[in-house]
Amino acid sequence: MKLKIEELVHAFIHSQCSFEKQVVLTNHFQADWEADILIIDAEGFSHEIEIKLSKSDFKNDFKKSYTNANTGEKFLKHDKICCGDYICNAFSFLLPMGMVDHSLIPEHCGIIEFYHNVDTWATEFYVIRQPRRVHEDSYWKLVDKDYLIRRMALSLLQKKLEIKGKHEELIFRSPFEIKKMK
Repeated sequence: MKLKIEELVHAFIHSQCSFEKQVVLTNHFQADWEADILIIDAEGFSHEIEIKLSKSDFKNDFKKSYTNANTGEKFLKHDKICCGDYICNAFSFLLPMGMVDHSLIPEHCGIIEFYHNVDTWATEFYVIRQPRRVHEDSYWKLVDKDYLIRRMALSLLQKKLEIKGKHEELIFRSPFEIKKMK
């Protein structure tokens, strides 16, 4: 049986993160892309962790480009990260052990490898390289904390109603029709 990404995320955050000292978000949309795991510590230092389970998915991460809404200028994701024009302070890849030659991973990126034992279902994580801090601004200087909390609350409500709706008939509008926050 193959390890599912949700199981990998669960194993990582429960063995590597402190919910008492960190804000830990998964599949969190920020800036122009989605963070598989976003960790924000008590000082506001933020670290995005991108999970790649195949070589092709890893290679495609370096092809992602985005367009500046104001100028129309296109840029590559990792060019934006390494120059510090990025919301997070650090960026790392979480990869299966030995999947990618470390020399193919840019110096600004941290490398975390994992080994999953299919017999015991234990997953171990190894920090191969710490990420480089690309800027010193607190996440909370760049992101409105109150707005983030409201978005998280709305997302939680939507997910709760979506799950509940799968198990019983609900007789009100879909949670996705709820008035969007401004």
